[in-house]
Amino acid sequence: MRFDGDTYQRVLGEELRKLRRRRGWTRKELNQHLQSEISLQTLATYELGTRQCSVVRLVELCLAMDELPQDLLAKVHRRVFTDEPGRVRLDLTRVIADSQPELLPLRRWAEGRLAQTGEQASAEIQLDLAAVERMAELCGIPTVDLLARLRALAGPAA
Repeated sequence: MRFDGDTYQRVLGEELRKLRRRRGWTRKELNQHLQSEISLQTLATYELGTRQCSVVRLVELCLAMDELPQDLLAKVHRRVFTDEPGRVRLDLTRVIADSQPELLPLRRWAEGRLAQTGEQASAEIQLDLAAVERMAELCGIPTVDLLARLRALAGPAA
């Protein structure tokens, strides 16, 4: 199993942000529930996944939001390492950033999907084989070729 620390950190940040938003808190309100001093900028970088969070700080954040740290880490782990059988994991931001001309219809779809779901949704989705077959048809390439390209876009965490 390969481990991509950047992906893991980004997904952890997304889960922390979801947890805070489910409580209806701003970062400032979360900060008021913490036992130690932390800047709002630091909280933001944790949620963006651009700064690593120590284990102690992660536990503090989880406890402030009434979440068991092991439950949060289990969600992150499932998102990073587990694909449902018969489904393909796809990072919409990587699809949008790709420049392969054959994937233009897929890029347009990914842009629309992200615009539709907004900032709160994850950029990672899972597609069933029927959806991949339809996308391959739209791109004018064989399904096997599209699957190989999607796996390549998924990077080392796949």
